[in-house]
Amino acid sequence: MSNKQLLDAAKARYQAFCDEGLSLDMTRGKPAPAQLDLSNELLTCLNTSGFKAADGTDCRNYGVLDGLPEARAFFAQYLEVAPNEVIVGGNASLNLMYDAMTRAMLFGVPGATSPWCRQGKIKWLCPAPGYDRHFNVCADMGIEMITIEMTDQGPDMDEVKRLVAADASIKGIWCVPRYSNPTGITYSDDVVDALAQMPTAAPDFRIFWDNAYNVHHLTDNPKPLRNIMDACKAAGHADRVYIFGSTSKITFAGAGIALLAASSNNLAEAKRHISMQTIGSDKLNQLRHLKFFGDMDGLRAVMRKHATILKPKFDMVLQVFRDELASTDLASWSEPEGGYFISLDTRPGLAGKVVAMAATAGVKLTGAGATYPHGKDPQNRNIRISPSLPSVEEIRKAMAVVSTCIKIASWESEA
Repeated sequence: MSNKQLLDAAKARYQAFCDEGLSLDMTRGKPAPAQLDLSNELLTCLNTSGFKAADGTDCRNYGVLDGLPEARAFFAQYLEVAPNEVIVGGNASLNLMYDAMTRAMLFGVPGATSPWCRQGKIKWLCPAPGYDRHFNVCADMGIEMITIEMTDQGPDMDEVKRLVAADASIKGIWCVPRYSNPTGITYSDDVVDALAQMPTAAPDFRIFWDNAYNVHHLTDNPKPLRNIMDACKAAGHADRVYIFGSTSKITFAGAGIALLAASSNNLAEAKRHISMQTIGSDKLNQLRHLKFFGDMDGLRAVMRKHATILKPKFDMVLQVFRDELASTDLASWSEPEGGYFISLDTRPGLAGKVVAMAATAGVKLTGAGATYPHGKDPQNRNIRISPSLPSVEEIRKAMAVVSTCIKIASWESEA
């Protein structure tokens, strides 16, 4: 078939999709109802006499600022740190990240000469494609964002090391180290070691290590991730890292448990200010989660059930892309072994058009550019695919729509 015939056939197929009246939302990585159902026992695992912690603390009452001791011990295993390095918070790790950045701006961090807001223009390194909500935290606080290219090993560390060694106004970097959002890569040992060891012009440089997908594997043999806390300690930079995590995509997305791990210096400074915000997080929710999981093997068993639901959805995305696009040079995509996203790259300049066309056909995707600071992808090519919420059949149809849109946008640009 000629290019014109191919384009005409794609346009006819696209019109047929439009005529179907589709309404598929793939804008965010929301767990599907079947995934939420896995944790329904949380609603009933406490009774009228089961509200006390191991030390007798009445979890209905005030107190215990940094979390129940048994909760800290449990989630220390999850984060691979010591129990005294953990604060168990409310339901959202994003809340803990925003608060950590706010405290640094208002009060500084251990090692800072003054609060960041009094040090002139503050800059932050933003590996991209990355997580839009991270970038929004910086934008909200007027922090200048510097885009760092993501490689298949993690951030471009040659560029990171060059920048942080020369500029004391660069105060930190965002990292999603395992199944990175949206590319799905896991940082290599060399990248983790470089982040821990690299000289920085700023004595108060911080790594915000958002390990959101720590146990979200789709395979039985996940690639290991080097322990960033151990690496920073070994490099003499124990205060460099804040580690964040949560159960938001393990149990209930809106009613999970958020976690912050850091050095004793960092936690002491954080707790001094947290004590002005709250008397303590929801201890009943901590108790519920401990009873529900039982131990780390229990948590891992829950995650295997998640994988049983999620993997066919990821497989369907990849199958459609291979069937529709593998024989062309129109697009490329990641094939992650865990997490919640697939990263799709069109030819430069076409992502916005593809997303708009898909929306017209009834398939809503995350906005083109959302995976870059200020929502501006310099090449206008990256699209984040979120397969978790729709059914497998809906994903098949949605990805057929997206593939058709890519073909039309690509071939029209050649005309």
